[in-house]
Amino acid sequence: MAEAESIIGTPEVGDDAQPESAAPRGRRRIVALLVVALLAYLLDFGSKMLVVAKLEHQPPIRIVGDLLKFEAIRNPGAAFGFGEAFTIIFTCIAATVIIVIVRLARKLYSLPWAIALGLLLGGALGNLTDRIFRSPGVFRGAVVDFIAPAHFAVFNLADSAIVCGGILIVLLSFRGLDPDGTVHKD
Repeated sequence: MAEAESIIGTPEVGDDAQPESAAPRGRRRIVALLVVALLAYLLDFGSKMLVVAKLEHQPPIRIVGDLLKFEAIRNPGAAFGFGEAFTIIFTCIAATVIIVIVRLARKLYSLPWAIALGLLLGGALGNLTDRIFRSPGVFRGAVVDFIAPAHFAVFNLADSAIVCGGILIVLLSFRGLDPDGTVHKD
């Protein structure tokens, strides 16, 4: 069990455990979360800036035949274009997700959870930036989507980060790993 815990980043608990070593270890996980979030955010932001500058009002660029193309779309709704009239609600949801992740970060001692939450945070910040700063106005802005697989919704890198983070959280939960690093054998 100790070997498995050392692999997945679970803090050792026992009589000889040193509680003061948990603080620096927790800070490293927070730094990892912030680095992943910043990287996801910057990749999303940069790709959207490029798409708006080079792809908007242009014909789609075919990447893999008819299977994948880049096409600039402004999406005021959620995934698959649903809920276009509820942009303000999606903005509030994104802000709530960000607040929850920041609060949860204080109890974070698991590197896999730091990565997952970093992906969620970066993706939520990326789409929230669009909702706040893009037209038609503050808290009503349309998200820039551009990755267009055949027979699927058009999405962006923030959406990808959110989905990957969510999948990782589900996998970690199935494995019994909590954000604080404890492992359950349920």
